[in-house]
Amino acid sequence: MTGSADAALAGTRAERSRRRSDGRRGLRAARPLAAVAAAFTLAQLLLVRPGMGLGWDETVYVSQVGAAAPAAFFSAPRARGISLLVAPVAAWSSSTVLLRCYLAVLSGLALYLALRTWRGLFPARVLTLAAALFASLWVTLFYGLQAMPNYWVAVGALAAVGAYLRAGAPRCGRTALPVLAASAALMGWMRPVDAVWVVVPLLAVGLGRRHWRRLAALLAGLAAGVAEWVIEAYVRYDGLLHRLSEGSAIQGGLGWHLAVVDQLRSLGGRTLCRPCAGAPPGPLVTAWWFALPLLAALALLLAVRAGRTAATALPLGCAASAAFPYLFLIGYAAPRFLLPAYALLAIPVAAALLRLVSAPPRPWRPVAVTALCLALALHLGVQLTVLVRTANSATSGHRAWSRTAATLHRLGVRAPCLVTGDEALPVAFYAGCSSAATSGPNAGTTADAIARTARRIPVATLVPAGARPPAYARDWPWIPAESRRLYYTLGAGAFPVRPGQVGHG
Repeated sequence: MTGSADAALAGTRAERSRRRSDGRRGLRAARPLAAVAAAFTLAQLLLVRPGMGLGWDETVYVSQVGAAAPAAFFSAPRARGISLLVAPVAAWSSSTVLLRCYLAVLSGLALYLALRTWRGLFPARVLTLAAALFASLWVTLFYGLQAMPNYWVAVGALAAVGAYLRAGAPRCGRTALPVLAASAALMGWMRPVDAVWVVVPLLAVGLGRRHWRRLAALLAGLAAGVAEWVIEAYVRYDGLLHRLSEGSAIQGGLGWHLAVVDQLRSLGGRTLCRPCAGAPPGPLVTAWWFALPLLAALALLLAVRAGRTAATALPLGCAASAAFPYLFLIGYAAPRFLLPAYALLAIPVAAALLRLVSAPPRPWRPVAVTALCLALALHLGVQLTVLVRTANSATSGHRAWSRTAATLHRLGVRAPCLVTGDEALPVAFYAGCSSAATSGPNAGTTADAIARTARRIPVATLVPAGARPPAYARDWPWIPAESRRLYYTLGAGAFPVRPGQVGHG
């Protein structure tokens, strides 16, 4: 008895020692990945800069929870996940700098945690290179600290696929299943339709292989994430099908649209390519995009030969599924749409690149490593150049909105107030006003309603140069403002003459 007890005690001690040793090795292996995530956070703050101001879509999401301006019109395709994510800062502070810093730190932490989900499936060096490849794309750096949902769908997809694979490994199922559910919930919370596209291959594999526990965790998380969006569909949009139909109409009608070339054109820094015309950027900017499918195919071939197909095929399948609607079903492009696909491709591509440099005979390996390092350095330089140019352009546009808002304040258009017309939504946010539109994707009122509002509170209408003002504003005074005419009234029938006034409509 005593011998059995001693043996059991020795076994327990050995097990504890082994776990401590494994934990120390895991921490050491995670340090390079943590360094990449920290560099990603720092690069966002230094290159994109926290003082950039909020973009058009950002003002919609932030206004839902912030106190700086009334909530903007929330169209059918949008989900409220990003609004809830920024609420801890936006609900009590109007500081864009603070919000950007919060999101930069959060995005770096999310990248680290998402790739840590893959530990044991790929070597640490593969995960570190994958993090560097994804984090160094200009579109990842540009949107990581923005109040936009696409990056969060990307890290959610990365974590979900990794957790799904780990759930089948010994001693990993207990932690992997909650991570799988949480990751699916994050995606559904941010962009429900995108989340469904991402998980289609997981559902197909789960049903085919009868992975019932994994399917249950995946579906439970997805249902939790999309629940608010579905409930809102019945409360505000007359049902789920009607909301999906309205969302499709806002996006130009979902159907067969070959948007591959449009996505290619957007790689040069066009944050929204609608309509998308002009020549694509040069080969230095687009070379990596053409290399992606080739490297993905190579990664799959190598995985099949090595007998570990699932860990490579599943992220590739989910990447293809996530990219499909934005390459073939929508008639316009934005580079952020493909962030989930880029995140999922990063790990197989990193594995393929490392295999390429280790494949040559030993005397030639330094040459292969040097060539890869030079190619990656050139790629990084190009990405950072596009990033800085895009960030500067965005900052300039946001400052123009801020100047227009300052002009409104000088004219006496202050809260409570209403702004309509060209780019009214972001200008209204910067001015602390409500916004309204009688047509387009943000239509939610009528010209008569705006005219009635103008008799009570200050109202401004932004009209592009050369265009005629709407009927309700034709007798209002106007001044030039950032290549537009700014028509305004202070309510109660007042039409004051202000310094710098040009004339009447």
